[in-house]
Parts: sequence; structure tokens; C-alpha cells
Amino acid sequence: MPRPTVAQFAYGSCAVILSTLALLLLSGTSSGAGVAVVAVVALALGLVVAVRVPGPASRRPAAAPPATPLPVRATVPSPSREQVREPVHERAAS
Repeated sequence: MPRPTVAQFAYGSCAVILSTLALLLLSGTSSGAGVAVVAVVALALGLVVAVRVPGPASRRPAAAPPATPLPVRATVPSPSREQVREPVHERAAS
């Protein structure tokens, strides 16, 4: 089981504290049972927030699938006009 990160602790704690204050102010409860219900709901909400925070990335990189070799195309540059020498046709002198 992985250990919780600092970010998960921080977000979970903030969620518990803020949701407890908000629920107590909105509900206006002052009885012990009401406060207990608010505390349980706030703790559950904090747990959900802490679990939803993304964990650290894996330290080992994922194994990449073996690369398939790509076909190699041999390309020959086309000769320029200067490189092409046309055969010289001599005229027969008559």
C-alpha cells in the first residue's frame, strides 16, 4: 500500500477543516449529536479529497514496447544537368 504524499495530507486536512466550519455555520447545530454528524461528514469528505489527489509518478519509467525497425529506403540523388554528360556524336566528314 503506497504512503500518502504531503499534498494528499495537505488537501485532506484543508478539506476537513473548511468543510467542518462550513457545515457547522450552515446547519446552525449546537447539539452534540449534530456536531458529531458534521465531524463524520467532514472527515469522509477530507478522505475523498485526499484519495482523489494524484499520487507521485512512478520512479521507474514504464517499459517501452520494442521498436519495430522501419524500412530503409536507399535514395540516390538525381544528377544535375552539369553532371550529366551526353555522348558527343561526331559527324562524319565527307
